Amino acid sequence: MAESRARRRPERREEPLSRERIVEAAIELLDAEGEGGLTFRALARRLATGPGAIYWHVTGKDELLGAATDAVVTGTMTAAAEGTTPQEAVRALAVGVFDAIDAHPWIGTQLARAPAQSPLLRVFEHLGRQVQALGVPHAAQFTAASALLNYILGVGGQNAANARDHQPGTTRTEFLGEVSASWANLDPDEYAFTRGVAEQLRDHDDREEFLAGIDLILAGITGTAGITGIAARP
Repeated sequence: MAESRARRRPERREEPLSRERIVEAAIELLDAEGEGGLTFRALARRLATGPGAIYWHVTGKDELLGAATDAVVTGTMTAAAEGTTPQEAVRALAVGVFDAIDAHPWIGTQLARAPAQSPLLRVFEHLGRQVQALGVPHAAQFTAASALLNYILGVGGQNAANARDHQPGTTRTEFLGEVSASWANLDPDEYAFTRGVAEQLRDHDDREEFLAGIDLILAGITGTAGITGIAARP
C-alpha cells in the first residue's frame, strides 16, 4: 500500500533549488503576469516547492524584484569590441536596454523606482565612462551621462507602455494609423506642426527613432559649444 501511494505522488522538480533558478522563474512570472502576479505562492507553484524554501534564498519580494532586474540588465552590459568608439558603445548599451524594456516591460518601472540600486548604477557607470572617453570636461560629465540615462529610460518605458495600451486585437500598424489620422484632422492653425508630421508618425520605426534620438544627444555632448555651455553654468 505504501509503495502504491508513493507511485501516485506528484512529480517534484529534479534540479536543486538555487537563487539563480528562483530569479529565472521570477522573470518568467513577471513577463507573464506583471509585478502584481509575482507572489511567493505563485513562484512556489512554478518551482514545485514551498514558499519557505524560496525564503531561504531571498528575503522578500523587493529583493527578488531587484535580483530579477539586475539579471536582465546585466545581460545588456556586453564588453565593447576592440576599436569600438564611445558613440558606438553608447548606442549598443542604449539599444540593449531599450530591447530589454520592450521584452520585459516591468524593467522600466523597477529601474525608475530605485535609482540608487545596482541595476541602474551599472547603466549609469557604463554611460559615464563613455562620456569620459569622449573628452567631456569633468564639470559637464554628470549632466551628459544623466541626459543619456534619462532619455533611455524615458523613451524605453514609454515604448513599453504604448505596447501595453494597444486595444486588444489591434496591431501596432492599425493603432498608429488611427492616431495619425486623428492628428491629420486637427485644427490647422492650432496644430500646424503636428498635422505636418502625422504621416511620419504612421510610418516610423520605434527602435530607429530611439537611436536617432541617442545620436542627437551624442552630437550635442560632443559639440564644443554644447560642452562649453554646460561646463560654464554655475
